[in-house]
Amino acid sequence: MRIFQRIHNKLNWSNRRYATLIISMLAVGYLASAIYHTYKPLPEGLNYTGKMRHAEVKFLADQTYLDAEGKQHLDHRIFNEMLKMIEEAKSLIVLDMFLFNQQTGASTQHHQALSKQLSDALISKRLLQPEVEIKFITDPINSVYGGIRSEQYRELRQHGIDVIETNLTPLRASNPSWSGFWYICCQGIGNNPETGWLPNPFGTEKITLRSYFDLFNFKANHRKTMVVDTDQGWKALVTSMNPHDGSSRHSNIGLLVWGSTAVDILKTELSVGMMSQANMPAIVAGDFQADISQPQVQVLTEKAIYDAILNLIQTAKANEQIDLAMFYLSERKIIKSLIAAHERGVKVRILLDPNKDAFGREKNGIPNRQVASELHEAGIEVRWCRTQGEQCHSKILMKRSAQQAEMILGSANFTVRNLKNYNLETNMRVVGQPQAEVFREAQQYFEGAWSNLNGRSMSVDYTQYAQNSFFKYWLYRFMEWSGWSTF
Repeated sequence: MRIFQRIHNKLNWSNRRYATLIISMLAVGYLASAIYHTYKPLPEGLNYTGKMRHAEVKFLADQTYLDAEGKQHLDHRIFNEMLKMIEEAKSLIVLDMFLFNQQTGASTQHHQALSKQLSDALISKRLLQPEVEIKFITDPINSVYGGIRSEQYRELRQHGIDVIETNLTPLRASNPSWSGFWYICCQGIGNNPETGWLPNPFGTEKITLRSYFDLFNFKANHRKTMVVDTDQGWKALVTSMNPHDGSSRHSNIGLLVWGSTAVDILKTELSVGMMSQANMPAIVAGDFQADISQPQVQVLTEKAIYDAILNLIQTAKANEQIDLAMFYLSERKIIKSLIAAHERGVKVRILLDPNKDAFGREKNGIPNRQVASELHEAGIEVRWCRTQGEQCHSKILMKRSAQQAEMILGSANFTVRNLKNYNLETNMRVVGQPQAEVFREAQQYFEGAWSNLNGRSMSVDYTQYAQNSFFKYWLYRFMEWSGWSTF
């Protein structure tokens, strides 16, 4: 204490000056933390651009639509394909799924118990073929960041299935104004699911204040992939679908791929597992090339998806066609690139979710209605998915000419969080002849939704949800810029 007294006597500072110094040091520490966690190096294996490979691919779609009498129907295929892949697996199953729980929010609609069905299928596989290794990677949102005990986790682990809740700390901060504080103050505080007292935004269980504090970082493992080894070789699924009860009525897309490209996906998942300190299997696989008549396929993760999207749009030429079906569209450079493409004669059609439904709660239309207003004013054709409580959850971008077709699809919304190395995301890029089956089926999916073909009402005119609000537009812009957003 004497040394501090000597320093004080020498400086002869007032209490106000000391307070200013302390506050300044705290402010500098906060800013340094915010900046570092926004730009810190990514873990090895993220932001991955795979090799272009000829591969066998198949397009899948979940369609929710109304018939002529206004009755809702579900024509869904992706989840059944997941169950089939589990049956086909010979020695290894690796899943990475963002939402995996029984919550349905405030919705009163009937929902399929996807999480239980998936758990039952994996447990059954484990019981019948105990030699099959199963790694299930998921996001901590399913335990509300440790604030509740997940019944799905317990059941799977009880049967020897390795459930890996992703360690999000190594990821960059998408909401730096909060994360700058969080990482120097509170990240080390443990969470006790027995002491919850606050309402759960996703379910009925009470959660802790600590869960909310973690939630405000707004980062996620948003991937939706599955890889298995079969008698025919490696097989992978990349999709926009979550095996989550509350999401069971959503429209979605997916892509199946076989061969070395499936191994590329597996390698990206091994990186996530190692980032989360999990024990991941060593994979040795040859570089198998499919018939050159097959389309070329490329695995993309994180910002590599963004780079490919911009390249697809910016290289589009006059009279080529760009079609986009998207749950969230907000990233400014993509929006400007779409407008620029339209202005140079590219035919652009955009099908958007109206952002009105979220598990029984009504949303305010941000960001899609504000972005749609901007695109509509620029002369771009915009339509809305005709949702009835569910979401139009597809994320697919397509370009075609008479000679070539290209598409990018997967888990990533077209937002800053999803595309700029904040979230974990996985998409696939496919390039080939427009006559190839995968492109024909993807185009049929889009045309069916856009034009309400085959007696299926799936979209409505832009005027249905048109919204030209100055306040909401600049609110969306602020949320996108600041990171204080859930999109």
